[in-house]
Amino acid sequence: MTDVIPAPAATAQNGPRGFTLGEGTGIAAGEGAGGTERWLRSTLGAATGLPLPPADADRPDTVRLAVDPAVTARLGPEGYRLTVTPTGADLRGGGPAGLFWGAQTLRQLLGPDAFRRAPLPGRAWRLPPVRIEDTPRFPWRGLLLDVARHFMPKEGVLRLLDLLAAHKLNVLHLHLTDDQGWRIEIRRHPGLTGTGSWRARTKFGHRASPLWEHKPHGGHYTRDDIREIVSYAAERHIAVVPEIDLPGHSQAAIAAYPELGNTDAVDTAALTVRDDWGISPHVLAPTEAVLRFYEGVLEEVLELFPSRIVHLGGDECPVDEWRASAVARARVGELGLADAEALRSWFTGHFGAWLAARGRVLAGWDEILDGPVPDGAVVSCWRGHAAGADAVRAGHEVVMCPEQHVYLDHRQAPGADEPVPIGYVRTLEDVYRFDPVPPGLTPAETRRVLGTQANVWTEAMEDAGRVDYQVFPRLAAFAEVAWSPLPAPGERDFADFERRMGAHYRRLDALGVAYRPPTGPHPWQRRPGVPGKPFPGPPPTVPPPATPAASAPAATGPAPLNPADSNDVPTNT
Repeated sequence: MTDVIPAPAATAQNGPRGFTLGEGTGIAAGEGAGGTERWLRSTLGAATGLPLPPADADRPDTVRLAVDPAVTARLGPEGYRLTVTPTGADLRGGGPAGLFWGAQTLRQLLGPDAFRRAPLPGRAWRLPPVRIEDTPRFPWRGLLLDVARHFMPKEGVLRLLDLLAAHKLNVLHLHLTDDQGWRIEIRRHPGLTGTGSWRARTKFGHRASPLWEHKPHGGHYTRDDIREIVSYAAERHIAVVPEIDLPGHSQAAIAAYPELGNTDAVDTAALTVRDDWGISPHVLAPTEAVLRFYEGVLEEVLELFPSRIVHLGGDECPVDEWRASAVARARVGELGLADAEALRSWFTGHFGAWLAARGRVLAGWDEILDGPVPDGAVVSCWRGHAAGADAVRAGHEVVMCPEQHVYLDHRQAPGADEPVPIGYVRTLEDVYRFDPVPPGLTPAETRRVLGTQANVWTEAMEDAGRVDYQVFPRLAAFAEVAWSPLPAPGERDFADFERRMGAHYRRLDALGVAYRPPTGPHPWQRRPGVPGKPFPGPPPTVPPPATPAASAPAATGPAPLNPADSNDVPTNT
């Protein structure tokens, strides 16, 4: 009946004829619908050339928008109900967010050309006669974008936010700092961007590659850039979660301010922003001065990001410098810690309490489970379902983003023409058969799974075209996993999803997305001679995707409406 992605929870035919938008079609917006009204008028107006003026709700030939308490009660604030009749379309949301997600469905129903920026001649704009009720499976449906390894200018981030909205994803996790670059302006510490945002050269390909791009790479977002990104996201009901990595992944900051490092163990004044991939051995010193420095950084971060959750990394922190540093060893003794490794958890605990005192919540990668975890902390589980199960059983909320399933920097096919092939093969079908909930959880434990997130680490993605290629079309499959009430992975109707992708590829074409074609990369998408690091076989702990038995009935889609360093070891970042 429809080719909507992600698939709605429930769809039904609503009579024999749909609704055709024309020059006389208006938009009637009730209370709470103003944001969706503006978005619809700007996007559909551009694509169709129709004026779509304000209209009264009781007139025919109208798209009616409203926030409806009855929808809230039935479907929640992100749910919506869309009814199309021959005289108009009625879209009701459980809240402003639900109304906006319903508008995304309405746009898809109008056809791929509704995703263009200017009208094509001779197009008719018809909505099919449907009644849809829909609500997301998870409240956290996210994408991590690493802008530290390869910087994405502001315009690219705004474009990506539109693409997330089109797929009903509602979290952008911005990885803003790392060994290879610092990407956010901090007024009280201008060296973080003056020095820390630029590296002299860049490794081209995997970290084992002998190739280099011998030109400076860098850039950063000004405070106003961040405000614009956050505001643009909020208009699309997307939360932007900042990540400031510490105490590891901090070489760019130490290069800008050498006193942040372990100065008695290494000549930090000689350090530069890291130009290679992999994990730097240079980590923050466990001193009060370093704590005060990062508290100042985070004060400015909190000014710019209203997100309740602030991600502070906490992963992949080598301890060799701490073991070699007399200052660090003395700190271990002062704090009564068992050893230098416990300093990482001490950093996490300090900033978890600091954020909590300001009404915010710390998030960290699942390495924070290796020591005491701050009360209320959210755990980003990248090392597999087992880490997620451990976290929820310890009482923590989790976001599931296991590398074995949803690291979109991993290659999409085994072919030799895949550009810079990294990691395991993770096909469109592999992503579609991912289930974020670790097996064996009780219902109470399952409720602590906030949702899921696909991660895009950009070491081998030097521009927006490479990001497009790695992210799409797999993000469409991921979006359906995060939103739709799918059956068990082996019972999912991938054939139907592929059929719906036929229309979705045309939407991506209209949006100018440089996705990987189903038949393999275009010639200009390849990177011949640029080495990657492919891993053979299926990922560990991930069985090959099961397919339904031949005798089993095929899935029928949504239910009908109820009328009532080791270079061979994968790393996180």
